[in-house]
Amino acid sequence: MRALRHLRRDVLRPVCRCLSSGREAEALDAYSRVVTNVVDTVGPAVVAVKHKDGRGQGSGFIFSSDGYILTNDHVLGDAAGSEIMVSLTDDTVLQAELVGRDPPTDVGILRIPSRSRPLPAVELGESTELRVGQLVVAIGNPLGYASSVSAGVVSALGRSLRSQSGRLVDNIIQTDTAINPGNSGGPLVDANCKAVGMNTAIVAGSQGLAFAVPSNTLSFVVSQLMQFGRVKRGYFGIYGGVRPVQRELQQRYGLQLQTVVQVAGMDPEGPAVRGGILAGDLIVAADDVPTGSMDDLWRILSQRPPGAPLSVRVLRPVPGSMQLKSLQLTVQIEEDIKQLPGAGGRQLRLPVQEPLRPVSGDFKFH
Repeated sequence: MRALRHLRRDVLRPVCRCLSSGREAEALDAYSRVVTNVVDTVGPAVVAVKHKDGRGQGSGFIFSSDGYILTNDHVLGDAAGSEIMVSLTDDTVLQAELVGRDPPTDVGILRIPSRSRPLPAVELGESTELRVGQLVVAIGNPLGYASSVSAGVVSALGRSLRSQSGRLVDNIIQTDTAINPGNSGGPLVDANCKAVGMNTAIVAGSQGLAFAVPSNTLSFVVSQLMQFGRVKRGYFGIYGGVRPVQRELQQRYGLQLQTVVQVAGMDPEGPAVRGGILAGDLIVAADDVPTGSMDDLWRILSQRPPGAPLSVRVLRPVPGSMQLKSLQLTVQIEEDIKQLPGAGGRQLRLPVQEPLRPVSGDFKFH
């Protein structure tokens, strides 16, 4: 009987191995089917964006069948519309018109001439529905290799990334998809063939740390650029920096953070001056939200439409003491995007490729 039990185990083991191998094959086939379906559906809408003088290139994707294209602002660089060329997957090269750009979110919109039939386009999805671990596919033109595909997962959500303008972009998607120079501006696509983000940056010297602007941000910027030619944002009219606060002041005034924003200067015609803020004031809260940095102020302003009221609490230095004051401001439209001093953050390499040049030593590819 004991021998029979051993015999049964020996017979069953190979069967179990076969079943396990079969399940792995099925899982692999399902994974492959998702990726290939995404490539077949979305691939024709992915384009290469190039400067006419050959200075650099990146990727983009058509989001409207009448020729509107999303790409990164840093891919466009300082090129005017007449200096930008777009290559389609059928090798057609067209001159692009610059529709608008928004450096704070690193988004640019181009348009190419309509053709005899509608162009293939990618639908923007809902980035708020993404989950960590979800499959995503990146399509672009890394290092000049057209229509390259890499797949991975959503590694994290809600990251923050500083754009080249100095502004902090929130709700950034972190993925482990392979993103290389030239991928910038390409779509990050979910299993439903919808663009849930736009590939934007990698951390210099890292592996598997790629970032994408979420589709909900893209949708907002697109609507603003298409309607107004620029993004209308609330404007505060100050520049400043972070100042640590002594524990005694924290306890005395009930401050929740260990830092505040110290006002270093102001737009003489801005809302801060009109609301009574002075140089040297310490901004501790806006609309009852603690402000420990300029980034905190930007976040609050980004949620306020122009013309909306904004309550601000400041600590004002007076001889031998501090005064806590509450001020009322009216948010105005920011006319000019300015990089505020003191923008810190980790060093990020924005993956724009300059053709026919070796890859920078800041990159490590294996």
